[in-house]
Amino acid sequence: MATPLSRSLSSSDHYENFPVASILVPAHLRPTIAALYRFARHADDLADEGDASAGERLAAIDALGRELRGQRPDSPLVARLRRHWDEHELPYEPLHALLSAFAQDAAAGDAATGSGLRHRDRASLLDYCSRSANPVGELVLRLFGAWNVQTRDASNAICTGLQLLNFVQDFAIDWKRGRLYVPLDELRAAGLDEGDIERALEAGRAEPRLAALLARQTDAAVALLQSGTSLVRHVPWRLGLELRAIVGGGLRIAERLRIAGYDPVAERPTLGWRDAPALARLALAPSASR
Repeated sequence: MATPLSRSLSSSDHYENFPVASILVPAHLRPTIAALYRFARHADDLADEGDASAGERLAAIDALGRELRGQRPDSPLVARLRRHWDEHELPYEPLHALLSAFAQDAAAGDAATGSGLRHRDRASLLDYCSRSANPVGELVLRLFGAWNVQTRDASNAICTGLQLLNFVQDFAIDWKRGRLYVPLDELRAAGLDEGDIERALEAGRAEPRLAALLARQTDAAVALLQSGTSLVRHVPWRLGLELRAIVGGGLRIAERLRIAGYDPVAERPTLGWRDAPALARLALAPSASR
């Protein structure tokens, strides 16, 4: 959930919402979470970094998947991961789901070639989130022995909510990579097209219709985050504290977007030490334990 539970999984800051080796995570679980982080970061880099072609990126991601399936020798990265996966009897399906999302990113090409990743509607966008974000929450909950029917939906809501917030936060960065995570039908309903986005980036600011559209995207993400906050009551207390901090961080990003007029084109919102009081307020709010 960019979480213990997100991209928040694909971001240029490499999983900034991912609580790697947090002091709230029991010591015996930290190496496994770190192995998951390294795997996800490596796969994300295959999809995003460097000058490889889309075909080369897809081939590299496919090779990683074949390693997981035992169809080719393990690289040192996968060998370390497998040791932890086998120790905790974790399933590999969530990792393959992550790879499918990264492959979707890699296949999108870039703006320079006239191609790019697009989602025709919200169902398509949520399907992407179900593979790019939700598997991380599942794996962390499994590690804590807390993955079940009661926790699944709340976990997915938090993971997807964080992912959607990250899409607004990284709106300009993603566009430059040829990716648009606003559903096309909602873009058109707002009276906008892709040319308007390009002009916004050239101008360095979001015009009012675009800012209003991004406000609605933010509201949808916040609604999902808040709908999942009951999860803290159904997990071990240490994970519950971690979840409060994660949800609080997401809600603070939403607040900063609102304060800045929902214009991540002009300035990408980030969190710093000055946000600590607001983070504490949001993490301890009653909605975080509903």
